[in-house]
Amino acid sequence: MSTDTHQHETTRVVAGDCTMEFTGANSNDRIERGRVVALVKPDHTVLVHDADGYQPAAWLTRPETTFVEHDPLVVTATDGDQRLRLTVHEATLDAEIPASHAGVPVGVCPGCAVSAGGPGSGASEDGTSGGVLVRARGAVHCADCGERYGLPAGATVLDSTCECGLPTCRVTRGAEFEVCIDRECESLDDRVREAFDRAWACPDCGDDLRILRRGGLIAGCASYPDCETGFAVPNGLAVGTCGCGLPAFETAGGERCLDAACDRL
Repeated sequence: MSTDTHQHETTRVVAGDCTMEFTGANSNDRIERGRVVALVKPDHTVLVHDADGYQPAAWLTRPETTFVEHDPLVVTATDGDQRLRLTVHEATLDAEIPASHAGVPVGVCPGCAVSAGGPGSGASEDGTSGGVLVRARGAVHCADCGERYGLPAGATVLDSTCECGLPTCRVTRGAEFEVCIDRECESLDDRVREAFDRAWACPDCGDDLRILRRGGLIAGCASYPDCETGFAVPNGLAVGTCGCGLPAFETAGGERCLDAACDRL
């Protein structure tokens, strides 16, 4: 199954008369047969549902391997010593269904316009439609083309739209910044750098602190590698100066120094 963010991920749906064989989990080996619906999800999780209740009759979550064979149709998932094998004697359905993340709708994808009224689409002002953009798991995803835009920590997706057609988001890193959710369109790093690069002094050597990306945004000493002082830029507003001389930030957890280990505020 594809993991390309520009293509649909799919869930395979198999329904019919099947035999389920489950082995290796606390020695509770079992073989069962019935008319069931089986799902093979994009992460290879296999779920088998029968007519009873909400819990699957059998399942293996995120197994190491999942294979689908034909003639006969057999789905085999293995994880360590656990194995779930589903043999389909008579299939009433065998289909690959497009799947996407589910989340809060935040806009319409400008990159995958489709005819109005298409499945999973949302109308735009010019009468065309694009895939619905949803916020889920720290990112914005398109339900149609699968494009993914990672969001900075603490970002709020806004109703406003960038010139590229994507939503904008509000992020607080010393000040409030409104930027496109696509970092290649508009760089949060550049905005923070314009505002705070060399604005603060290193408490250890007195040189300027530069705004750099080292995994996350940091204020790191310009004298590196001679001076290795550096601090993660917190999600909050710069509201004054700490007793140590570094800036103080108002964050969701209260006021704190740029140096998270400082106790002089």
